[in-house]
Amino acid sequence: MQHQIFFAAGDLMELAKNTGEQFGFQKQLFFSQVISFCVIAFLLHRFAYKPILKVLEERREKIAESLKNAEKIKAELASAQAKAQEILTQAGAQGNKMIEEARASAAKVLETESQKAIAAAGDIIAKARQASEAELVRMKAELRKEVGRLVVATSAKVTGNILTAEQQNRLAEDTTKQLASN
Repeated sequence: MQHQIFFAAGDLMELAKNTGEQFGFQKQLFFSQVISFCVIAFLLHRFAYKPILKVLEERREKIAESLKNAEKIKAELASAQAKAQEILTQAGAQGNKMIEEARASAAKVLETESQKAIAAAGDIIAKARQASEAELVRMKAELRKEVGRLVVATSAKVTGNILTAEQQNRLAEDTTKQLASN
């Protein structure tokens, strides 16, 4: 089996040699082209490929840094939004607190003013009672005086003007005392 492999390899080499001669293969030209290719490949690698790789690496680093900054800015934005929301929440709470304080203050003022109004109404009622009592006393005095005058006038008519002024006064006083006791 090994012999068959060697024969197949030998046949393959013969085929390659015949194909090379048919296409005009020359060993010296082939090796000079290989050396030229290697020199050009080395020069391109050294002066073109490495700088391009360096530029690409720098660009990759800038992109990575930009992404990192974008993430940082995104985090800062989220933090700023959270702070703004917190400030709005605090402002709402303070506003509600102020409203509650204003309501409590208004209720206190209302209570104070109501008590002042009740006290003023009580004073007005007391003054009205005093005025009413004074008016009642005055009217009773007038009534006594008028009743006394009527009693005297009636007595004078009945008795025919016989009573003296002193008797008339005494009769008026007695009538007044009786009315006062009733």
